[in-house]
Amino acid sequence: MTAVDPSRTGATAASPASSASPPRPARSGRSLALALIAGAAGAAVVLLASGRTWAKATAVVAQGQLPQTASGQDVTGVPGALAIVGLAALVALFAVRGAGRTAVAVLLALSGAGTVVGAYLGISDTAALREKAATATGLSDAGVQDVSHTFWPWVAVVGGLLLLVAGVLALLYGRHWPAMSARYERAGAAPRGPRRSAAADPDRPEEMWKSLDRGEDPTR
Repeated sequence: MTAVDPSRTGATAASPASSASPPRPARSGRSLALALIAGAAGAAVVLLASGRTWAKATAVVAQGQLPQTASGQDVTGVPGALAIVGLAALVALFAVRGAGRTAVAVLLALSGAGTVVGAYLGISDTAALREKAATATGLSDAGVQDVSHTFWPWVAVVGGLLLLVAGVLALLYGRHWPAMSARYERAGAAPRGPRRSAAADPDRPEEMWKSLDRGEDPTR
């Protein structure tokens, strides 16, 4: 009978399992690229949509009608503010590690979720139009009619969803992403080792005496 080497059998059995799982660096690289694209694009989309017109109406006055418009910032400043917070959190992800990175990832995800909620609530909001009509007419109870809403609030919702996706990716795969601080520490770290004392100048007597005190030969 031929003896079977247990170590060889174990290596053969373990090889299919190891080849079946995808390499971790490739997976983390894809998630990192996707999170960067989603986060940056989401913040840019929200900031763009916040400056556009979200609602239109006309205010009724004695002389006729006054057209009124309300931008995203007039309706609600929440999406724009949270987009800036999310963009800052996206950058801060690479400056921290461990529990700090997890906390920043949670902040990024919450920024995206809050942006979605704030933009969705502003889709049918008319308070900003009424406030503008009251300012234009000088009447606190001025009414508006022919109210219409644009698609820009929905664009802000999409931007918030992209921020949320970036935050979720950071929570799932962020622990495998590189950190800027680690790279800079490796690049700027001084080589460790015993410090060599400077050679004594034989022309200076005080240096010769110092070398003798240290047990060194000043004539070398």
